[in-house]
Amino acid sequence: MPKDLRDEDVVHVGDMVYAVTGSNTNWVIVKEGDSCVLVDSGYPGDHDAVLASLGMLGLRPESVAAVLVTHAHNDHIGAAERLRAAHGVPVLMHEEEVPHARRDFLDQVSIGQVLAQAWRPGVLPWALHALRAGGTEHVPVAGPQAFPAPGPLDLPGSPVPVHTPGHTKGHCAYHLPRSGILISGDALVTAHPASRTAGPQLLPDMFHTDRATALGALTTLEGVEADVVVPGHGPVHRGSVKEAAGRAYERAQR
Repeated sequence: MPKDLRDEDVVHVGDMVYAVTGSNTNWVIVKEGDSCVLVDSGYPGDHDAVLASLGMLGLRPESVAAVLVTHAHNDHIGAAERLRAAHGVPVLMHEEEVPHARRDFLDQVSIGQVLAQAWRPGVLPWALHALRAGGTEHVPVAGPQAFPAPGPLDLPGSPVPVHTPGHTKGHCAYHLPRSGILISGDALVTAHPASRTAGPQLLPDMFHTDRATALGALTTLEGVEADVVVPGHGPVHRGSVKEAAGRAYERAQR
């Protein structure tokens, strides 16, 4: 079911960074002049909402210098291929995520895994919503590209990829050092319909390729100097990344 974007779904995080809430997932627009970077792109059903969010900021699809992918699950790459094919927008990600984005394989929670957890509060409503938003559609990126070189990317906001595997092998967060912002993807979230916890946390276990490695990624994030976290799911968290990642680690150990 397509999301109708509202003004309150687009949150000015800091500098020219905007967090946008789609169908139970977030994407981020980093604006610089008349250009921008789009970090993730929601579910397939969020395509029109992605375009609407750009328009609300005075941007067009042609304004997008690149789509940066945290990871290639359907709820994060839903509009990526359409932007690439229709507007020539490059889609960039960690090299280990490239074959996943091409759909050489699909490494996301299966219907069977979801059904096994359907008794848990919130899981079934989330699953039905995900299906309506395109969670099981086949949405490969035909021309995914690995980052051209280590370090900051020559893109609006000068984002720095931070490899945080575990949720997927090639999962990356993006640090915006000038803005003091971390775009954490699904390595660190603040809420999810399938979770009964609020605040910094790991996603429920069924969503991770390797939970132990995902737990280790929180230690990596503790070393990022930023005081705002924009997660893949849940509201923006204002506070040090070190404290947020540490809290998520402690919760996951309980």
